[in-house]
Amino acid sequence: MTVKTLTRMDLADAVHNQVGLSRNDSADLVESVLNHVSDALVRGETVKVSSFGTFSVREKAARVGRNPKTGQEVPIHPRRVLTFRPSHLMKDRVAAGNKR
Repeated sequence: MTVKTLTRMDLADAVHNQVGLSRNDSADLVESVLNHVSDALVRGETVKVSSFGTFSVREKAARVGRNPKTGQEVPIHPRRVLTFRPSHLMKDRVAAGNKR
């Protein structure tokens, strides 16, 4: 079973086919939307896409981790991580796809 990856070009082609914009305009539109989403996340804002899910940035505190191979304690620095929480509609849609 091969797994296909959805790319920016695939999204631009879908916009081209469904909306009728030129390929260049479709690619620019997709790029613009992705830039707006990533810029908002960099600013620490939450991005909610209705019927899809919510992207948010979470601050993780510093903590002490452990190297599983040696058992040695290693400090883990504070950082920001991106999280995604799918909507219930998306969860149901993915679960329905598993039943095939």
